[in-house]
Amino acid sequence: MDQNIEISYKVLPRGGFLVDTSEGYIQFGVPPETIKDTMGFPKGVPQIFVLTDRMFDWKKGISLAEVEFPLYFNFFIKKRKTYIVCTEDQEKALIPLLQESLFGPKKFDISRDCTEDFDKKLIPNLINEMEYFRNNLKISDLVKLIVFKDDKVCFNNITIVRDKENLFSVLDSEVEIAIVPRNITYTPTIMIGARLSEPYRPPLFSITCLGPSHGFDPTENTSGYIIWLNHHGIMVDPPVNSTEWLDASNVNPKLIDSIILTHCHADHDAGTFQKILNEGKITVYSTETVMMSFLRKYSALSGESVKDLLKLFNFIPIKIRTPVFIHGGQFEMFYTLHSIPTLGFKMAFQDQTFVYSSDHNNDPVLHQKLFDTGVISPERYNELSLFPWDSKVIYHESGVPPLHTPIKYLDSLPEEIKKKTVVYHIAKKDFPENTILKLATFGIENTLEFKTEKPPYESVYNLLNILKHLDFFNNLSILKIQDFITSVVKEEFKRGDLIIKKGTIGDKFYIIYSGSVSVQSEGLVHKKIYGSYEYFGELALLTGQVRVADIIAETDVVAYSMERNRFLHFISGTDFEKTLYRLAKTRSSDTWNLLSDSQFYKQCTSYQKTWLESILIPMDDVPAGIILGEGEPTERVYIIRNGEVTVDWQGGNSFKIGRGDIIGSMLKVAKREPSNFTFSNSNPVSLYTMKREDIIEFVRGNPGIAKKMFY
Repeated sequence: MDQNIEISYKVLPRGGFLVDTSEGYIQFGVPPETIKDTMGFPKGVPQIFVLTDRMFDWKKGISLAEVEFPLYFNFFIKKRKTYIVCTEDQEKALIPLLQESLFGPKKFDISRDCTEDFDKKLIPNLINEMEYFRNNLKISDLVKLIVFKDDKVCFNNITIVRDKENLFSVLDSEVEIAIVPRNITYTPTIMIGARLSEPYRPPLFSITCLGPSHGFDPTENTSGYIIWLNHHGIMVDPPVNSTEWLDASNVNPKLIDSIILTHCHADHDAGTFQKILNEGKITVYSTETVMMSFLRKYSALSGESVKDLLKLFNFIPIKIRTPVFIHGGQFEMFYTLHSIPTLGFKMAFQDQTFVYSSDHNNDPVLHQKLFDTGVISPERYNELSLFPWDSKVIYHESGVPPLHTPIKYLDSLPEEIKKKTVVYHIAKKDFPENTILKLATFGIENTLEFKTEKPPYESVYNLLNILKHLDFFNNLSILKIQDFITSVVKEEFKRGDLIIKKGTIGDKFYIIYSGSVSVQSEGLVHKKIYGSYEYFGELALLTGQVRVADIIAETDVVAYSMERNRFLHFISGTDFEKTLYRLAKTRSSDTWNLLSDSQFYKQCTSYQKTWLESILIPMDDVPAGIILGEGEPTERVYIIRNGEVTVDWQGGNSFKIGRGDIIGSMLKVAKREPSNFTFSNSNPVSLYTMKREDIIEFVRGNPGIAKKMFY
């Protein structure tokens, strides 16, 4: 390869590289929504895509081989096939991935998504419906996979070579025109809207649109939204980058602890793993059919087994037409009319009712056609005809038929229905100007709040949610829960208020319900901010010492406090008591700075850093020698506090690591896997270590962050 060649490629806004050739654009790397980067270019969306070395980015939680929408665009809009250049291993992964994304699972049994007493006549024949939409298409009609042979592919005038320096070389008519990296960095690109001046406080019932449009609209985010119920959020089909949006909009991600996954098209499932990997262990609601399709798709992308992926979140399998309760709301799921298994649902909460169509063609003309041609049964026809238009709030998709409901049909509905209907999954340019239908509007500032009767359990429910979000309280007895409810006092502070003053005697323990506080003490290099469901003020109560830091309200704050004697009584004999006493011994400005400096642990939330501080064991002046040998069982993880450690592995390769770097892997400890490296020190070093049982608890409570650190 000529190293003097001009590196001739365009870096795409979302990530990936574009090379202009005689065969048109060739794109290297395919992160989510990358099609929106190229739709406006002179030559438009590429026909040729080259997969980079990684197909999944664990740090971001997103696919780097999101070829679904480019395939759709090329086939249905440009009337041409897409070419994907990949390795042999990637080809093996792409085939099942494309099957799940384009045509749905090959084999499935919808009766597994029904209760045993469910009327068998009412079970929809989704296979018939999917075959109708598929229209005899095969994967090979949409895409051709071109596999590297001896690290080279040739087609027409183009040759692409994978070299040993982690680069692609692109030759056009035997002339080298570009040198392209074999890995890409994904850059989140999302509309943010207005950032709230104060952290969002969810009401009893409201809906926030995360994206009003579809995957072919370069001007808007793809569809997805949050249902706020009982002051907590349920994310429905989170679009990619919704986690970044939450942070940028001043919405605490901890307020959202559940996801409803309706189906496995990229514009509906791309942000799911981002949320799963963000913090703690969230709960995902879906049917077994949809969930297994989702897991097979992301197993192919990531290389992780379906079994291991399932460990990253709590899965609640739902049964169609059978109520499931989430944050006090009663949800009833049903299968919609779409090209792959897709769920819609009805929801009832207090005096409110809500229906979400999900991706669905609700046109009665199509329903009649499917019935007349025997695609659907009389029972399915009746089900499709009886869409719950009587709901007080209607969220309905629209788009290009036959996969979506024509906007003309929705605009033909009676006025009383149109007045309460919000339309999503449609570009603004395609929405009629003179209509009383509402177009979904993106942004936390455009959240639609619906007046709702207060439930009698509201205040107690909020207190129990505090306990649920603190992992150390998972095993509390009913007696301890009663102690908590009868001991806490609600307190409110304004932005800038001094909640705790350094040097004063400790008299209260605090748990933040909403808002955030800053901890200000000597030696802190990195800002220390605590938010919802985090706690402070325990150290002085446990040790009898005076307060060691000022705690200042960064925003308006609602907190629940507990006076000293009640607090000590409440934690007595609990796991939380042990955690707090360990935390009192190790927590310092140095531990916080160390975790914040570490390339591994700096991606942890403040809550996770506090958890890690509670399990750190100091090891000062560790003498020269081997800390962990290659092939030895990984029983502990070490963090270098001071000093230098040498890392060696087979072949005589070595490098140095220092402060903040890690020796060992949490996942290897949890699985008792051997070390791949030898870690040794020629001079004394200072370390922190974490024991296996503590690591297992952390990984169990935070599987996503542990997986991100491993990769």
